Amino acid sequence: MRNRWLIALAAVGIHISIGSVYAWSVLTRPIMNEMGFSLSDTTWTFSLAILFLGMSAGLLGSRVEKMGPKKSGLIAMLFFGTGMFGTAAAFHLHSLTMLYIFYGMIGGIGLGVGYITPVSTLVKYFPDHRGFATGLAIMGFGFAALIAGPLMQFLYVRVGLVDTFLILGTVYMILIGASALYLKPPVMAENGKNKHQIHMLKRGLTMKQAVKTWQFAALWWVFFVNITCGIGLLAVASPMAQETVGMDAATAASMVGIIGLLNGGGRIAWSTLSDYLGRSLTYMLFFLIEVAAFFLLAGTTNLWLFQALVFLIISCYGGGFSCMPAYLSDLFGTRELSAIHGRILTAWGIAGIVGPTIISWFRENSQGYGDTLYFFAACFILNFIVATLLHRYGKITAGRMAEAK
Repeated sequence: MRNRWLIALAAVGIHISIGSVYAWSVLTRPIMNEMGFSLSDTTWTFSLAILFLGMSAGLLGSRVEKMGPKKSGLIAMLFFGTGMFGTAAAFHLHSLTMLYIFYGMIGGIGLGVGYITPVSTLVKYFPDHRGFATGLAIMGFGFAALIAGPLMQFLYVRVGLVDTFLILGTVYMILIGASALYLKPPVMAENGKNKHQIHMLKRGLTMKQAVKTWQFAALWWVFFVNITCGIGLLAVASPMAQETVGMDAATAASMVGIIGLLNGGGRIAWSTLSDYLGRSLTYMLFFLIEVAAFFLLAGTTNLWLFQALVFLIISCYGGGFSCMPAYLSDLFGTRELSAIHGRILTAWGIAGIVGPTIISWFRENSQGYGDTLYFFAACFILNFIVATLLHRYGKITAGRMAEAK
């Protein structure tokens, strides 16, 4: 049996590699200047990658479950690595179409497969601390921009765009490949205490059964809203800070770096807390905090309060990601967790398009950011109501689990 802490390290290795997608904005200006692409052309690449992350996770989740973490991890390595090398070729040929195909579509598929690959395995190694386990892996995705951002900037200055992606592609393929080769589901002898653990690992609804429940639909909705509003805020955090509280560009850039830290830190902190508080109560707390924070953010002109509210929202945004796999395993079991988690992640793919679109629409049709933030606060009131219904009525009965065998 593998060492569960090394399994956790392997999971982080995969997520910290694919999570580099969050550092895309570091190269936005260099890409525009060297390639002649517009801002919308360049940012659409990121949106495509997130869209294909969600869609591939949703469509390939069952296949990942059947293949096991090692094979699916190696497939993620091939797609993500091909995406990085193809991106280098796209820059060499100044081809926007190739950039969309390789970074957005092919790389996005690698993101989706890689994201769900280690989660189900890690939960099975930490059955009594599912929130902590999933937070460990997904924390890596949130923290990745803190490493990838400066690294991309360093490489770009010294070797240019093409070689930057060739080097990163090589490094990430090695890291994802080595991590995938170590991943393996736990093997336990059927005696004594382990017999109960094996029964629990095999217990649960299939993906087809889970997606037909109202609980799945409710979780998809609250996940979608949390990501839509979070991505919307992330997309305008720097310019909003400069326009509403008079922050200078350098300070705003530092704030964005701290946002990355809170995005990653919030994932492990909130998911660990959820092991003690319970997943349903944790989500209710998320949404109460976000209702108040977005409402206050819309009216504040105080520099310190502005930053504190943004950091609080982003920690809840990150926590929403890391608590979700554990919440799914609580409700539907671990039998086909990767497949069910993949279907939920379709919300992320769609939110990656909807969030920035909402921000752009409000920005063009109103003054400032206040109306957008009030709209987001209203969305979280609805989310709190849905989370409350899940808390009171959402538990899947043992009898339903037994019927799923």
